[in-house]
Amino acid sequence: MKGHKKAAYLSIALDIANKILQGEFKEDEKISGRSTLASMYNVSPETIRRAVSLLEEMDVVNSNRGSGIDILSKSSAEKFIEKNKSSEYISTIKDDIMNLMEQKKKIDEQIQESFEKITDYMERFKKDTPYTFIEIKINSRAKTLGKKIIDMRFWQSTGATIVAYRRDGNLIISPGPEYVFTEGDTIVVIGANNVYDKVYDFLYGE
Repeated sequence: MKGHKKAAYLSIALDIANKILQGEFKEDEKISGRSTLASMYNVSPETIRRAVSLLEEMDVVNSNRGSGIDILSKSSAEKFIEKNKSSEYISTIKDDIMNLMEQKKKIDEQIQESFEKITDYMERFKKDTPYTFIEIKINSRAKTLGKKIIDMRFWQSTGATIVAYRRDGNLIISPGPEYVFTEGDTIVVIGANNVYDKVYDFLYGE
């Protein structure tokens, strides 16, 4: 957390220095006070205070309480950027990588949990019932595209039940009667007595 805060105020200091170097903030001019900058960058006044302090240390700006922030030197702004940009970029990239790794871990855990649920569900049905599980891909030729299970009377027409579907790498269990047949989905169906032929004909038959 401390590293993230440091990256925040250093990033703001670099942005201000870059604005000075590009001429958006000019030498011998004043820029807004800390409160205004805090609103502009959507951070706390304390974060702005730290950012400005970094710039003051290298004579880029001078802050006078109640009278704004004076721009002192474009040359100093350039030196500040050269001194700090590498460490800032590395810190930011490191934070991004750590966040992505954490997100990937959570997604992997969710996929594994869903996979275990549907596997257990299928195994119990195999042992306890004569029903068969099948998977069928929904493509652009499906006559049910854009329609709900309940409106298409899926169970009445096939004697089968959609227990899950796969979409964009995610497994959604028990979609219910409001599920909409969507191109690219793979539906997981349970049924008996030639269930594959019945469902395929329902989806793609004349």
